[in-house]
Amino acid sequence: HEGIHVDASWASCSPATDGERVIASFGSRGVYCYDMDGNLQWQRNFGEMRIRYQYGESTSPVLFGDRLIIQWDNEARSFLAVLDKRTGKEIWRKERSDGTSWATPLVVEYKGKKQVIAVAIRRVRSYDLDTGEILWETRDMTAGPIPSPVAGEGVVYLMGAYQKSILQAISLDKALGDAAASKAILWELRRDTSYVSSPLLYGGLLYFLKQYQNILSCFDAKTGAEQYSRKRLEGLTEVYSSPAAARGRIYIAGRNGVTAVLRHGPKFETLATNTLNDSFDASPVIVGRELILRGRENLYCIAFP
Repeated sequence: HEGIHVDASWASCSPATDGERVIASFGSRGVYCYDMDGNLQWQRNFGEMRIRYQYGESTSPVLFGDRLIIQWDNEARSFLAVLDKRTGKEIWRKERSDGTSWATPLVVEYKGKKQVIAVAIRRVRSYDLDTGEILWETRDMTAGPIPSPVAGEGVVYLMGAYQKSILQAISLDKALGDAAASKAILWELRRDTSYVSSPLLYGGLLYFLKQYQNILSCFDAKTGAEQYSRKRLEGLTEVYSSPAAARGRIYIAGRNGVTAVLRHGPKFETLATNTLNDSFDASPVIVGRELILRGRENLYCIAFP
């Protein structure tokens, strides 16, 4: 195995679960499916990946219905594959001419059509989940694809900040072929976007961090109107994790062990900062009344009594 980023691990890809099985990808070391009792159901080996700069693999598998989506972008042979989640059998595969991507694909369903949105170097493509047909693409993205797309109310939000800043809001109603030519780009922004973490779409607002810094911006998701920008999160240093939200609160975990809690809304307001003796690169996960944080040293569950 060729190597990993100094801040990453050999298991940077997040697992996926439907409550009946857990599927984990280790890139060159294969994809594995277990039942909830820990019994191996199937495994697939797609060969070895050659990752740019030897930064290691981080694209996570995605479950949607009975399908499992694997994005296999690297410096050798790239492709997008859809498998049967129960057996691991390949349903279709589309070769891709792109190099390394560290972003995880997003599946959206709009007007009865399911599409897989996959981020690549300098472009994003949407594939029909059933057939693998390319539905639309945009070419004005960055050379270091890390943030994953988010979507809501018929709009997909794409972001990057390697070598340049770019945020695009793509209308699924208009997107066909070349997204720009079909006038599907509703609005865009070319400053202060995220390099590592994915944006958060919550309650009609789009939140995102600048590069991997502790600087937050908030925009109206529909219109692109700025609510606030370049607000510093006191107490946090670098941030790799993506923001999470629940019950009108925004949670942002920093690499220095500090988690900021903000009030959701068009006004910037910090409600609390909480510190644990650890470092957080993984995004917070909220399940019911529990907040789960994966640190470099420990796994934490913080819950209402």
